[in-house]
Amino acid sequence: MPAALRGIFDAVLTLPLVLPPTVIGFFLLKIFGPRGIIGSLTSIKLAMVWYSAVISGAVVAFPLMYRACAGAFSSVDKDIRDAARTLGKRESWVFWRVTVPNAKAGIIAGAILAFARALGEYGATSMLAGYTPGRTATISTTVYQLWRAGNDAEAYAWAGVNIAISAVVLVALNFVENRGRKKS
Repeated sequence: MPAALRGIFDAVLTLPLVLPPTVIGFFLLKIFGPRGIIGSLTSIKLAMVWYSAVISGAVVAFPLMYRACAGAFSSVDKDIRDAARTLGKRESWVFWRVTVPNAKAGIIAGAILAFARALGEYGATSMLAGYTPGRTATISTTVYQLWRAGNDAEAYAWAGVNIAISAVVLVALNFVENRGRKKS
């Protein structure tokens, strides 16, 4: 792929990282909403349902996973891959048996970062999934709605749940990074 085309492709995949979440949510509604590009073509409801939160979280978090994996794949020694090719191994074999195992720490770190980002997502999620307690509410939208209603005690409780999950995710990330350093 030519460098200019690769740069454009990279920018498109990374764009959700720099756009405000509400702008992402707006575009997701224009794509997945009932009158959206994809939403109008399917009988499956893609907005204001629980899996809308998954879609919006995935879109907002994807650039972190993409960047981490791209960095991990580019750091795999080219000579190791070339050695496998000289043994007659197919590209798919080289990818799955050489590249992925050697990039594993970066892939795991990307997954953890993406999960952490999706966990804290509010803007795009509130636009695409809305807020229906027990149906489309996420921790972030619940904390906001509880705060708006003046129910600080429950908002603190849900914020505590979010902090606990986030702490576990960050400890896991540090563990993966430290394991990766020890193997190097």
